[in-house]
Order: sequence, then structure tokens, then C-alpha cells
Amino acid sequence: MAISLKAFHRFLKERGLVMVRNKGGHEIWDYPNDSLLRPVIVQSHLKDVPKHVVKSNLRTLGVTFEEFEIAIGQRQPPKEPKT
Repeated sequence: MAISLKAFHRFLKERGLVMVRNKGGHEIWDYPNDSLLRPVIVQSHLKDVPKHVVKSNLRTLGVTFEEFEIAIGQRQPPKEPKT
């Protein structure tokens, strides 16, 4: 399963990241204050981002794949247990 490049871009922007540069078919994303230890790298020459690339970048951001799926609308948030 791959994630569309547009959906991943939208997610990164919603998290406050900006594209720092674009070189050789790869985009480098970071926070405006350059606070990530390792920048987020996205292959811009592909229509979809492979799942393993998404997961690697999510680890850099400290976000789980489930949280990512909820953020882009591919999964419903867990329901609150009834008391």
C-alpha cells in the first residue's frame, strides 16, 4: 500500500513542516526553526510514496502510522468506551 504524494504533502504541512529544498527528485522537509534531528525526505518523482518511506519519516516525526491514517482520513479514530 502506498500513500499519495499529495496526501503526504498535506499531512506534512498540517504538522507545520516546510519544504527546505528540492534536489534530484527528492524533497527535504523540516520545521521552520530547523529543529528535527534528521529531515524528512520525500521522493518527489513518484506519484505515490511507498509505505516503508512513510513509516520511516513518521518515526522521525514521532507519529505512529495509525495516527497518520487518522490524520489523512483513511482510518476512523477509536471510539470512546461507553460507561
